[in-house]
Amino acid sequence: MRRPRQQYASLVAEKNRDTTAITTGRNGARSLASDISTSTTWSSSGLDETHQEAVAGRNSKLYSRYTNPTVRQFETAIAELEGAEDALAFGSGMGALASVVYALCSPGDHIVAQQQLYGGTIAFLNGPVRRMGINVTFVDATVPGAFTAAAKTPRTMLVIAETPANPSLALADLAELGAIAVPFTMVDSTFATPMSQQPLSHGVNLSLHSATKGIGGHNDALLGVVAGEKDLIDAIWAYSVLHGASASPYDAHNALRGIRTLPVRHERQCATAMELATWCESSGNCSTVYYPGLSSHPQHQLAARQMTSFGSVFAIEIPGGIDSCRAFIAALQLIRPATSLGGPETLICHPATSTHFGLDEESLSGALAGDGLMRISIGLEHVDDLRNDLAAAFAASHS
Repeated sequence: MRRPRQQYASLVAEKNRDTTAITTGRNGARSLASDISTSTTWSSSGLDETHQEAVAGRNSKLYSRYTNPTVRQFETAIAELEGAEDALAFGSGMGALASVVYALCSPGDHIVAQQQLYGGTIAFLNGPVRRMGINVTFVDATVPGAFTAAAKTPRTMLVIAETPANPSLALADLAELGAIAVPFTMVDSTFATPMSQQPLSHGVNLSLHSATKGIGGHNDALLGVVAGEKDLIDAIWAYSVLHGASASPYDAHNALRGIRTLPVRHERQCATAMELATWCESSGNCSTVYYPGLSSHPQHQLAARQMTSFGSVFAIEIPGGIDSCRAFIAALQLIRPATSLGGPETLICHPATSTHFGLDEESLSGALAGDGLMRISIGLEHVDDLRNDLAAAFAASHS
């Protein structure tokens, strides 16, 4: 598996990704909606055919944990959107992360990861991964060269980044990640979706998504997916059938439907996020507004270089800590308290008590998930209505 990484830019289809989202993942079928293949297993003509299917791997019609036609359509769609040779779907984003780590790393190996990560990822790396004898070093992704400096041990096997990061919207430099001389690099690109950035085109080996979020886009599909070079994806697949975090064909079908509207949803959500983040910053109600599209963001120039749009999520920090956040969220009438993102409804969460709950103080500080921080995922409501809802909540939090 330790082969030089390829550059993927040449694999990106000539047509625009907006069009790719409509045309991809159809397998030549005339049906405009994808079929749902619900069978968990397929019969054969006898022993010899069963054996042939067993050795066929991902091309078999044997058992749905190995491969499923609907899930395969979804994987094909993600691979094309990412400009990758192949992709592999899982039952959740955490299932994808765990399968990648355990497929590629062994006891005694070393992982470099950034401090600014989703809370579940931090807990996984600090818990099960360390317990299996895999060493983990956390670095500040905003410091140029931090990944490269930490990845120089002989046993460094994997570098993990998340950009933009959850919940702080911190960025990792994709060009730096793509140039690191380690066997494997992986970027969690969930916040960006394939519409905002292409990690593989920078030389990164694997692009991972919680497809539950923006890709599925309707809060009705629980999925993870990782895209990259075919041989590497095949190696991860060989472990994944033992790990068993298989994707459901129902969820894959819903995510394929979500992909059809991903470009227009993402464009609208990004535009609204930009407008509201700008308004929040100018309102005087926030200590800090975190959004890569703002010129005040310390990594705005990096975002402009490696992203085509700045995403649908921003975060605000308000004075008064958790008590002010509690009053703010309680006053909202349109924006809903919930921990997911990327769907049609605008959602808000308080990471310190939800997505990053249970982390120690050092991890919370590294992730920038302080008591006064709230993460807002922009949906498809009219921007004026969202602004009015935020304004009323700001007033309530100050009273």
